[in-house]
Amino acid sequence: MGNTSTRAAHAPVPIRAVVFDAYGTLFDVHSVASLAEQLFPGSGDALSQLWRRKQLEYSWLRAMSGRYKPFWDVTRDALRFAAERLALSMQPAQEVRLMNQYASLSAFPENLSALRALKAAGLPLGILSNGNREMIEVSVRSAGMTGLFDHLLSSQDVDTFKTTATIYALAPSAFGCRAREILFVSSNCWDAIGARWYGYTSFWINRAGAPLEQLDTQPDYTGSLLTDVLSVARP
Repeated sequence: MGNTSTRAAHAPVPIRAVVFDAYGTLFDVHSVASLAEQLFPGSGDALSQLWRRKQLEYSWLRAMSGRYKPFWDVTRDALRFAAERLALSMQPAQEVRLMNQYASLSAFPENLSALRALKAAGLPLGILSNGNREMIEVSVRSAGMTGLFDHLLSSQDVDTFKTTATIYALAPSAFGCRAREILFVSSNCWDAIGARWYGYTSFWINRAGAPLEQLDTQPDYTGSLLTDVLSVARP
């Protein structure tokens, strides 16, 4: 288990539910890199990194501009941009293979045990993701996580992306409790901070040892693995 640090300035409240970001938190978005390398030798990692960056940038731009598009389509747009930017001649069959790989991303190795321990402790669990509903459902099945989550909450429910308040409002409504009573877990620091801005108790899984985003606040808790959440969330 990694280190868990308490960063909240306020007194902690009892946690009544735990909600997870999906991409980068439960599912390794860069598990596509091996296939990308097979298809484009010498460029697999660069394609994976740029693909992810443009995917996020497009989601932020669409959220700010009120121009929602399903996350699957945003993901495909980002892939096409990344391939063109890297001067890779991506054929339709290669695009299909990469998108299919994205639909079944690998889970991080400790995730299943952590989720099962939280479920065994009696905590309701959910996913709150930019992904559209079918993407989330396929990823959950592919990772062997079927039956672990009480709610799968999607950007498709509100036609916008994080960090808008509308999407963060989905979990308190679904679980019937205050945002502060929900532990929101994300490996994306900007997302953990966005959730805290909304009112959640937030936990940043800092897998890469990245610096804190300079956004005038910080997550309530920080750890390096999903198993670190257990020390905060379990009663």
